[in-house]
Amino acid sequence: MFTTWVENFEAEAARRKRVGDPDWAVGARMHPDVVKSVQRFQVGESGDGANLIAKAGGGTYGAAVRLFVAEEQNHARMLEHLLRAAGQPTISSHWTDVVFVRLRRALGLRLELMVLLIAETVALRYYRALRDGSRDPLTVEVADRILRDEERHVPFHQARLGRVRWPARAFWWLLFAGAVVTVAHDHAPGLRQLGVGPWQFVVQTLEIVRLQGIMDGEAHRSARTAAP
Repeated sequence: MFTTWVENFEAEAARRKRVGDPDWAVGARMHPDVVKSVQRFQVGESGDGANLIAKAGGGTYGAAVRLFVAEEQNHARMLEHLLRAAGQPTISSHWTDVVFVRLRRALGLRLELMVLLIAETVALRYYRALRDGSRDPLTVEVADRILRDEERHVPFHQARLGRVRWPARAFWWLLFAGAVVTVAHDHAPGLRQLGVGPWQFVVQTLEIVRLQGIMDGEAHRSARTAAP
């Protein structure tokens, strides 16, 4: 299964190289509340992934994880360039990212992937909001590029997790509820500028979980269906 994922990640890397970067020179215009929101997501995307790579080990799965981490780092790079195009700096840290990283690193591979799947699911709704709610062309392009990657990342993690049983599913739902409410609250001003209310963000993220069959006890089926 993961040989196919390696090929998928490699093909995407080659496609990105052919297409090249957005035209950063055109500049970007973002509302200050959206800037703060993007800065916080940029921090979350900027980890080196060393802990996850070490847990993944070798073989085709380890190779796929390294390529996945490279895509996440590319997200951080693009968001940094987007902020610079808007004349705004990046930030060095944010408390939500600190908590998230410490939680992930304290767990084994399987539980770390469950926590990471929460972040990827929330990111699906966030980058869709950033793309659809922005009037700035460069912001729209960057958000769309990242969203397309995130749409592949969710089934990738599901493929490794397979069937998740209780009480692990209950643990995931507890963490997910806390995470999505925290993000909705922390990013509320930016989300409103993008046309999404905080509770609307929560409800629509829950809908993504339902539609993609995440943590419904049949994750292995949805992952195979969505596999490249």
